[in-house]
Amino acid sequence: MDRGKKTVVAFGEVLWDILPSCVALGGAPFNFAYRVNSLGDRGRMVSRLGRDDLGQQAFDRIAALGLDTALVQWDEKAPTGTVQVRFDDQNQPDYVIVPNVAYDRIALTDALVGAVEKADCVCFGTLAQRTEISAETLATLLEKATDALKLLDINLRKDCYDEPCVVFSLGNADVLKLNEDEAHTLGRMLGLRCRTVRGFCESVVEEWGVEYCLVTLGEYGAFGCAGDGRETYAPGYRVKLADSLGSGDAFSAGFVHQILRGASLKEAVAFGNILGAIVATQTGATTPIAPEEIERFQNTRMERNVHPEFQKS
Repeated sequence: MDRGKKTVVAFGEVLWDILPSCVALGGAPFNFAYRVNSLGDRGRMVSRLGRDDLGQQAFDRIAALGLDTALVQWDEKAPTGTVQVRFDDQNQPDYVIVPNVAYDRIALTDALVGAVEKADCVCFGTLAQRTEISAETLATLLEKATDALKLLDINLRKDCYDEPCVVFSLGNADVLKLNEDEAHTLGRMLGLRCRTVRGFCESVVEEWGVEYCLVTLGEYGAFGCAGDGRETYAPGYRVKLADSLGSGDAFSAGFVHQILRGASLKEAVAFGNILGAIVATQTGATTPIAPEEIERFQNTRMERNVHPEFQKS
């Protein structure tokens, strides 16, 4: 397996999650880039911050976490992104995302083009495509990233996406990653006649030509299928849930880290599943995970949660 350092570019939102108990830096692409970087690859964040206190705090935090800040832009007019986060009785987050913020105005630069041309993977979602400026920048970068694996972590946020955005994104993705609720939403939007997670993934792979379709299933683990017919299911781990922020992003980071090194679909999904489970036991999305903690988790016998669809009859 190739263990050399890979370069992974994440495009999109850096924002502050305003939580009931604290304020935390987040945004799915940022969480993903941090976790990729912590695994030993080079995570490069493409985003834009406002010239305000929250922007400076975000920039300082990004640097303190060891991420490359060279592709983070500054905006003189729009504020730094924020989102109100509330949790339901099952500790699942609900988001109110503030519009017209700095990451909606990511500008195309030679530095961004140069970065994606050299990248091994480019990760993107739909939230940062809600405005024309950032959407056009992303479209150009995806066109230039000819040698990169393109990961669409779709992140469907209320009132922040539409069907043309989804169709464009799918048409430019090598890997689609989403959660079970998003799979149902996407299935209805695209008119996919499937009622199961497996059926959804198979339909997406067949109709959209993606190399991999991955569905995270919360406490029930994750399922993935590949364009060549391979499928794998990793049951969830019974862990004490702190909050689920960043768990899906950690899954994506673990999957990419493995797949870029020639790992099998089964190995990559299993590793991403482990990272997601560990992050779920922590508060916030960017709490460090030591390599020893991952190894200890892998070697510990734990009870598993099997999704009803994948229980053996």
